[in-house]
Amino acid sequence: MSSPLPDPFADQPDWAPLPPRPVEIVPATSGIELRGRRVLVGLPGLGWRGDLRADERVVQGSRTYVPVIPEHEWYRAESEQVEVFAPLVPVERVWVEMVGERRPSGRPTESGIRLVSLDEPSHRAPTPVFEADSVAGRRVVRVAGTAEQRDLRAVTETYSSADGDICVRVAPELEWYRWAWHGQPPTTLEVPVHLLWLE
Repeated sequence: MSSPLPDPFADQPDWAPLPPRPVEIVPATSGIELRGRRVLVGLPGLGWRGDLRADERVVQGSRTYVPVIPEHEWYRAESEQVEVFAPLVPVERVWVEMVGERRPSGRPTESGIRLVSLDEPSHRAPTPVFEADSVAGRRVVRVAGTAEQRDLRAVTETYSSADGDICVRVAPELEWYRWAWHGQPPTTLEVPVHLLWLE
């Protein structure tokens, strides 16, 4: 009897797509441009709220504030050119999500409870969709080669496609939110799970 065929990927552990660059959280006081950026607001020791977008800083008297808008309202305002209410949050209570630098391979394994500091918001490293319990409605990044497509939402859970691939349907965030305020279903794209990461 002949020996089994060799594994074509045995000498190529990096054949799978690289994870996307991670999201890093930086204080809004650092002077970066804020308009349209994802932000978190909160207080150290208390907690943080996300799924928000910022507009440019506003100075009133001697204080600096950031207009903060729920993400679905921000998309509606930008898409339909309407005014929306944006509460002013003191700049020191606002943190900005920035796409960071690619880290060396060898993602640390996270098992069990992950402890974080309450001094500032934290963010998990990108997680492959095939490792997630559920994905519908969550922010995902599509990785194709070295290109990253962000601002996507998973519209379905994982399923088996007509070709037998394990896939998730994704939609641009604008269409995801438009679905909520107009009831118009989004245009979706079927993406194999090995190309998707939870942001």
